[in-house]
Amino acid sequence: MNVLVTGASSMIGQHLVARLVVRGDVVTTLQRNAVDQPGQSVTQVLGSITDRAAVERACAGQDAVVHLAAKVGVTGTWGEYQQINVDGTALLIELALTAGVSAFVHVSSPAVAHAGAALVGAAAEPADPSATRGHYATSKAMAELLALDATSEAMPIVAIRPHLVWGPGDTQLVGRIVDKARQGRLALVGSGAALIDTTFVDNAADALVAGVDRAHELGGQALVVSNGEPRTVHEVVARIVAAAGIEWSPRHVPAQVAKRGGSVAEQIWHRTGRTDDPPMTSFLAEQLSTAHWFDQRSTRAALQWQPSITLDEGFARLAAWFAGGTSR
Repeated sequence: MNVLVTGASSMIGQHLVARLVVRGDVVTTLQRNAVDQPGQSVTQVLGSITDRAAVERACAGQDAVVHLAAKVGVTGTWGEYQQINVDGTALLIELALTAGVSAFVHVSSPAVAHAGAALVGAAAEPADPSATRGHYATSKAMAELLALDATSEAMPIVAIRPHLVWGPGDTQLVGRIVDKARQGRLALVGSGAALIDTTFVDNAADALVAGVDRAHELGGQALVVSNGEPRTVHEVVARIVAAAGIEWSPRHVPAQVAKRGGSVAEQIWHRTGRTDDPPMTSFLAEQLSTAHWFDQRSTRAALQWQPSITLDEGFARLAAWFAGGTSR
């Protein structure tokens, strides 16, 4: 197939592109900046997801689209999140349909249906912008609803929500944990005993490929993807730190203290217009102190997909990467 991947410069995007190329798909990518892809024949269209001309060029001749491009993080105005995550998604759907695209995978987030309570063996509940926390989650919830509402027989759209994706080269979860550990500022929120699930990047990419292949059967559905191996926050953090070869003795910050501190930090960042991420937010404190893991049985049956890399193997690969080995 001819497949367009937006936001392909992301960690997930690069793994996804590699898989599509290996299996023989003709891949086009849309992102702001060129990406070095040695040994891969990929057409790169440079531009924003909000640039009609660039999106139109990228969609031309495509059979399928995987939409990864998004504004992430916690800093920025609502207008920025809306323009990229909501309006950009609407533009891409419009032009993909016009171009004759016949399968569309919208990459979403479990945050679109998370109101702060613990999630224990949860299903993929409907996105709810009225209950989400923060501009990112709210805008992604709006984008998912828009995408699923636009599904049709001509272009079925399936939303896939990978949960806490990590792997070698990850600058988000892994990068932030390791940076804080090196600076001696890494603490656990609460007891660290809350069970969370995560997704190794190879598994997330494989699930998106499965979404492309099965979009015609899954149009209009939302699926949460994870490794299906809940571990405590303490274990996940400790194993990431150990993979980086850092000695770490955990200290604990009470959850309520972390939430209040995160709320204060958010207000300061908003007032001063800072663009870097604050050390803590109220939502992050909530995430680190409450359980969130998902029942994967329906997802695996729907996608006909199974994770190929266990968490234990993932941590081993991460340690090899830090030690100078390969990332895949």
